[in-house]
Amino acid sequence: MVRFFRPFSGFSVDDVPQALAFYRDVLGLDAREGDMGIGEIHLGDEHVVIAYPKGEEHEPASFTVLNLPVDDVGAAVAELTARGVAFLHYEGAPQDEHGEMRGHGPDIAWFTDPSGNVFSVIAR
Repeated sequence: MVRFFRPFSGFSVDDVPQALAFYRDVLGLDAREGDMGIGEIHLGDEHVVIAYPKGEEHEPASFTVLNLPVDDVGAAVAELTARGVAFLHYEGAPQDEHGEMRGHGPDIAWFTDPSGNVFSVIAR
């Protein structure tokens, strides 16, 4: 049987330093440059997500690449909005004026990173 060690996921960005600055300085995540210029987002319990460089060939993911669990989605949206994060509004989705969707599964709100990848804050 194959034995797997610490699985991780990743997604591409067009500019690793810009992405890491956003993850670190705006979102408050432990984000740093790793080997070969690959971005690393350390999420605790040895869980790491990588952001690898694709430059001009980068195409933003059409799905949520990273869900960030929080105690209170409304408070997280307010704090991140104050830091300059713009939340997405999906046509036909039952979201409020802040981009929050409540009562249809866990509370959730979506935004993009500087490369256009979709992230969320979601109730834990």
